[in-house]
Amino acid sequence: MNEQEFLTRVHASEGLRHAVLRAIEVDRASNICTFELVTDLPHTEEDEKAALAAVRAAVPQALRARVRFIKLVADEQLVRNKIKTYLAATRAAASACIAAEDIGVTLGDPIRFTLGVDGQERSFFERDERLLPDIEAMLSRNFCGRFEGAYADKVKERQDEEEEPEEEEPTVQEALPVRTFRVENFEPIDEPSTPKIATYIADCDFQSQSLTVCGEITFVQERTTQKGKRYLRFSISDTTGTLGFSYFLRKKTEEKILELKQGDSIVCTGANELYNGSLGFTARYINRGTVPEGFVPEKRKSKSAPAHYTRVSPVRITDYNQLNLFEQRALPDDLVKNTFVVFDLETTGLNTSPASGRMDAITEIGAVKIIGGEIREQFSTLVNPERKLDAEIVKLTGITDDMLADAPKIAEVIPDFYKFCDGCLLVAHNAPFDSKFVRYYGEEEGYMFEQKVYDTVSIAQSFLYLSNYKLNTLADHYGITFNHHRAADDALATAKIFIEMIKAKKCLPKA
Repeated sequence: MNEQEFLTRVHASEGLRHAVLRAIEVDRASNICTFELVTDLPHTEEDEKAALAAVRAAVPQALRARVRFIKLVADEQLVRNKIKTYLAATRAAASACIAAEDIGVTLGDPIRFTLGVDGQERSFFERDERLLPDIEAMLSRNFCGRFEGAYADKVKERQDEEEEPEEEEPTVQEALPVRTFRVENFEPIDEPSTPKIATYIADCDFQSQSLTVCGEITFVQERTTQKGKRYLRFSISDTTGTLGFSYFLRKKTEEKILELKQGDSIVCTGANELYNGSLGFTARYINRGTVPEGFVPEKRKSKSAPAHYTRVSPVRITDYNQLNLFEQRALPDDLVKNTFVVFDLETTGLNTSPASGRMDAITEIGAVKIIGGEIREQFSTLVNPERKLDAEIVKLTGITDDMLADAPKIAEVIPDFYKFCDGCLLVAHNAPFDSKFVRYYGEEEGYMFEQKVYDTVSIAQSFLYLSNYKLNTLADHYGITFNHHRAADDALATAKIFIEMIKAKKCLPKA
């Protein structure tokens, strides 16, 4: 029996027709499972007996069943306090902007609430598309009745004319230090006094009027502008990345520059500037030079996890259908002492490397967090891939172009997902595939996902003997039902499978 079936049985009783299941408690010492029901109506002894019968049907026979009834009618102050507490626990930035007096509550059907925000704050709140629905869901779990939320203009108090307004604290953008190496085998062509320290091509994501790069020529071609001016198009690689750029010929060095060919190594200094919203490099000086012999790129340091969620915030979840929820066996220490993020992606295709053509894009991220061996939080969002979906992908996932049109782009989502994963071990089904996407798009924004990643495919292959190790096969093996090929559902199913496998193995896989 799932939660909806349970509540359908409970709502059949007149005095419990508005009842809400607020919590399930298991006392392992006494083998008692208690369901906590919130109701706003008077109920009879017969109603209570019917509810107990529903609980008995939902609880494993090994446990005794009990029901705790809480009579709770929403009033303005209770709802206001609950919203304020919820914001403080889940969205610190929003909580700091909203005082209790900024929350309006109007009783009725539905019960309406408003969050008072000023003009400058409104765009910040509206970017969090889940905020109002999350509050509505939270209130529905704690009170009987329907809830609808909206934003309203904050009522500003008149400031004393002599009072000086507080200065706003400036927003600090974290700048990543760029990696550099010393150019070797330098031979002047254009300008002998150019810098001999080159920036990693992979780190050239900033504007500069004096950027120096060095690498091997992978492409060179002479071209002419519409006005008849000759120039060259180069591509060079330093093993961390490839950079394409233009160079306009000078008469005094033209001959030597035209001798350069694919396979030669050069060092270039020029400007990295924005053109139509994209960075473009133009070389002013080209000389010969190479990366150091035996060059091994150092790892780039990651940005710190953001202080607050900005576009996608996680929600707390309680999965009452979690497999073996009432099992008495103690959980392995590895499962209890570590925190895991189990994630799944939907993508536009299967290409995980730009070297093989255009890198495919992420269309959905779903993840759950396992804390103390239990699934406690969920992170879920669609992602605008900024490209059209193939018909095959639409058919497989059910995700359409229209669904993604207003979704945040990956650059907006990755910081929040990095924060959600901060300090956690990662888990995925067929982890090498999903990890490549997360690391690639994370690195593009300066976030390095370097945590250890456990693969449920590999774990299953180490001790289960099945016809195959697809996610739906493992789910069938453990009696888990889910909506396959949607990221949030796949992540939740993977988390349940992971918990069961580690319980069976009693420890995490070694290295």
